Amino acid sequence: MGIGFRELLIILAIALLIFGAKKLRTIGSDLGSAVKGFKKAMNEGEDEEASRQLQQEKRPDAEFDSQKSESSGSKKA
Repeated sequence: MGIGFRELLIILAIALLIFGAKKLRTIGSDLGSAVKGFKKAMNEGEDEEASRQLQQEKRPDAEFDSQKSESSGSKKA
């Protein structure tokens, strides 16, 4: 029971009457740039996480450090 084509047209017509064509165009471009910026930030975060994992895998003492931090955390609890 989603929004059908008729309901969508009615909503868009009401929005056009309330805001006007120029304001809707501005709102649409602002919303598009916000979504684009959000996607860019998400991709950068994924790239940063992947590079962090690669750096940790390259270190020979990476497993020792992770085991040491896990065991010290369990001793404190």
